[in-house]
Amino acid sequence: MNQFKKTLALFLPGIFLLGFNIGTGSVTSMAKAGATYGMSLLWTIIASCFATYYMINLYSRYTMVTGETALYAFKKHIHPAIGIFFIVALTTGVMGSVMGVMGIVADISHVWSKSFIEGGISPIYFAAFFCGLVYFIFWNGETQFFERALALIVALMSICFLANFFILMPPPSEIINGLIPNVPEVSETESKGPFLIIASLVGTTVFSGLFIIRTTLVKEAGWGIEDEQKQRRDAIVSVVLMFIISMSIMAAAAGTLYPEKLGLTKASQMIELLEPLSGKLAASIFAIGIIAAGVSSQFPNVLMLPWLLCDYNQSPRNMKLSKYRIMVFFISLLGLVVPIFHARPVLVMIISQALNSIILPMTVACILYLGNRKDLMLAYRFSTFHNIILFLILAFSIFTSVIGIKGVAQLIM
Repeated sequence: MNQFKKTLALFLPGIFLLGFNIGTGSVTSMAKAGATYGMSLLWTIIASCFATYYMINLYSRYTMVTGETALYAFKKHIHPAIGIFFIVALTTGVMGSVMGVMGIVADISHVWSKSFIEGGISPIYFAAFFCGLVYFIFWNGETQFFERALALIVALMSICFLANFFILMPPPSEIINGLIPNVPEVSETESKGPFLIIASLVGTTVFSGLFIIRTTLVKEAGWGIEDEQKQRRDAIVSVVLMFIISMSIMAAAAGTLYPEKLGLTKASQMIELLEPLSGKLAASIFAIGIIAAGVSSQFPNVLMLPWLLCDYNQSPRNMKLSKYRIMVFFISLLGLVVPIFHARPVLVMIISQALNSIILPMTVACILYLGNRKDLMLAYRFSTFHNIILFLILAFSIFTSVIGIKGVAQLIM
């Protein structure tokens, strides 16, 4: 048992990142892509996961060498305004995400509850329950408790989405063809095209907040450069699971909704459409997976602002302080906005994820600059190979940012 606990502890930072990354934003984007374009955008997930793995490693490497977390390094070695920009931009994105996540979880729970109770349970009750659950976990205030609670939720989510993959998967040939980079053609009536979906797939996977929070977790774990192998192993587990779960969600929609040309405008449609197509079991498994994904991502979302402030100010990360409890309480209340005002959670989530991709180029540029400072990195300064990869990721991030801006513009128009 002790050996199991030690082994689990090695991967808790990576599991935390996985819970952070795979939320209802990912579920919505992957399901929307699968329902609309089948498996043809699978290559986007592979490219995004590769970029995520590399960025996790390089941001972690910086902290293991210098002992500095990301926002503090931006403030100290680049300019305080850069750190403030990230705090404002990431917090704004996270607030939109908190609203969208709980809106989708409440909507899914409401639709699913109709299978057991006539008329179902009102979404507002589900939203209030899950907001309260997340705040209860936060109230304990210990990172280790956060990580272990998240590990259980992530395990449940992973099992559900993998089970759905095997129940609903499309033909293997479609999965293989999806590995070839392409932009699906659309008819003239579908003027929006896949641009916004591609940007949201990248935005939800290659998330700037992930790399910044990673440096805090690395520092708190006490990892130095001698632990680089341990850090890489943790990152590999996180990113491989990220890819498998993302692919499973896309495949579930591609194997059921895409052949029927049913599309997807809201996440609860997956439950409504899956039940007659694949049975109550598949629909229930998918519902539990989405709820677990929502809770697992909502928790790091509400923690984002206080953790960023602690990082920027290099203050102790004591979440039991009254100012942080009040801060997280009001951020948690945003989860009630969609159920109360009946906003469109899928639209909120997709735009939120696309906007995340716009922050990404600056995140890449910052680590490119810091990692090449000899006075900071000493003998561990980034190699030519690392710089080439980073420039490719930078080009990829700029490309997806342009796509994201174009996609949002098309959606508005």
